[in-house]
Amino acid sequence: MKNLKMYEPEDKMITLIKDNYNLLQALGSFGINLGFGDKTVWETCELNNVDTYTFLAVVNFTMNGYSSYEDDDQIDVRTLLHYLDASHAYFLDYQLPSIRRQLAESFDEQDSLGHLILKFYDGYAREIQRHMKYEEKTLFPYVTALLEGRTVNDYNVETFSKHHESTDRALRELKLMIIKYIPSDPHSNNKLTATLYDIYNNEEWLKQHAEVEDNIFVPAVRRLEHQQKQNTVTRNISTMVFKGGQDNSEALSDRERDVIISLVQGMSNKEIADHLCISTNTVITHRRNIARKLQIHSPAGLTIYAIVNGLVDISAVKL
Repeated sequence: MKNLKMYEPEDKMITLIKDNYNLLQALGSFGINLGFGDKTVWETCELNNVDTYTFLAVVNFTMNGYSSYEDDDQIDVRTLLHYLDASHAYFLDYQLPSIRRQLAESFDEQDSLGHLILKFYDGYAREIQRHMKYEEKTLFPYVTALLEGRTVNDYNVETFSKHHESTDRALRELKLMIIKYIPSDPHSNNKLTATLYDIYNNEEWLKQHAEVEDNIFVPAVRRLEHQQKQNTVTRNISTMVFKGGQDNSEALSDRERDVIISLVQGMSNKEIADHLCISTNTVITHRRNIARKLQIHSPAGLTIYAIVNGLVDISAVKL
């Protein structure tokens, strides 16, 4: 059952734990240590170098279903990346082996059904490892490259999103097989029941983990990709503009600079002619020479050139 309270930075961290003890595992994945006393969420996050907004985004999503993060540019991708990577380590290095040990202790060594259950579980564990290792070797390095401003041309987050399949089906089957078909005495029954409880918890954890990836992480990476594309376009335009001016042996004359300034301020050819006390035909000739020298033929390109090269302030440009 979802807790409908929206948690805020001023709330006590211990209040969140009291409302949902499953948050304890998330704390470890965020790198938040226990022993925070009566500190607020903000104080605890600051103490552990965790982005408070991103922490609360995950908490409010997993605890009460709040998911309006599609266009939320306050999400810190580095924090999310660390959280997801640490969650993988917790699940692969601790949870999977722990359940495996519990299952093994619940069956007699001569129990053939028990051996089949363990074999089924081992297959499931390998599938989970394959799924998470793919993210660690492909998706996470890709996102790290984006954060560092490096271009990766042969991959994007949509590739991951389209093939992000559910991994909880095998757990559901395992639960049903144990509940419906595994006979047990009172002692082993208690062990199996405790193991089933952990399996149920892990199934819920996997579901929430995948939903955080789909609803918070993937949209955040999409925004990162969009931002990188915009930055790349800006760099390319700037390079083109500078090269256009530097590579051509003919420098702009003072009059041609005056024409550019007038153009980006929104003047027509006639207005430029009147302003500079020259004929309209002369203005047209200047514009042809400017286009030839700079290899820039559009008003937008000339505007960028003028701003980048300090001919005009952006406030003087007619957009």
